[in-house]
Amino acid sequence: MTQQLHLQSTTELSNGVRMPWLGLGVFQVEEGAELVEAVKAAIRFGYRSVDTAAIYGNESGVGQGIREALAENGLSREDLFVTSKVWNADLGYESTLAAYETSLRKLGLDYLDLYLIHWPVAGKYKDAWRALEKLYKEGRVRAIGVSNFQVHHLEDLMAGAEAKPMVNQVEFHPLLSQKELRRYAAEQGIQLEAWSPLMQGRLLDHPVLKEIAARHGKSIAQVILRWDLQHGVVTIPKSTKESRIAENGSLFDFELSAGEMAEIDGLNRDERVGPDPDNFDF
Repeated sequence: MTQQLHLQSTTELSNGVRMPWLGLGVFQVEEGAELVEAVKAAIRFGYRSVDTAAIYGNESGVGQGIREALAENGLSREDLFVTSKVWNADLGYESTLAAYETSLRKLGLDYLDLYLIHWPVAGKYKDAWRALEKLYKEGRVRAIGVSNFQVHHLEDLMAGAEAKPMVNQVEFHPLLSQKELRRYAAEQGIQLEAWSPLMQGRLLDHPVLKEIAARHGKSIAQVILRWDLQHGVVTIPKSTKESRIAENGSLFDFELSAGEMAEIDGLNRDERVGPDPDNFDF
């Protein structure tokens, strides 16, 4: 990971598809003008990746923001990387195929760049994965993957799968640095992606991060997101404020030293802000 990257730089997934290192997340952003404007602001600023999910209940607004942004910025659909996820209630072969069609319809798109299984619901994710493999083989989606899968879930899934997940999107931030999962993903050629990279704002006054940020004349958020990138982790910070969207995208004019990376790595406490993938009930 070198400083020559820029906001539209991409990583190559195991199937050759290129995915931007940085995207806009829209978790907990409700349908409406604020959402549409956030998507448009991100694309106008230079973001080329947007991450949503069926359960967020905002795919229609994301789709509207995408359509308006493409028109206003002279871009085509192929310039963007759009991700959505199948929710737990829809995990199953036929139900996952139907959920995909519903997501496409709400987004107003002909295909997705990435479709993920949102949570590893025991006894259900293998049937859902077969559906994703079908969509992938038919060219309906450019890449397929999972979210919130631990090493043992991945091993179980891949034992009977035709295709390996290309992406695993997990909670990842300085207090949950997922070292074992990162190592495993690297060995298997699975791209790790971070959700809640800023721990939903809980790290924004951390003294160690504050000191590193001051050294670089950057914000704590920028330091954390840069740490993600230097670990080879795709990241999708959420914001609806244009100034924050711009700040989160301004990560490519500085670099953390090896010492600073180690300092941040040392903050790990295996502490989650979201549910434990081995112990959730939804």
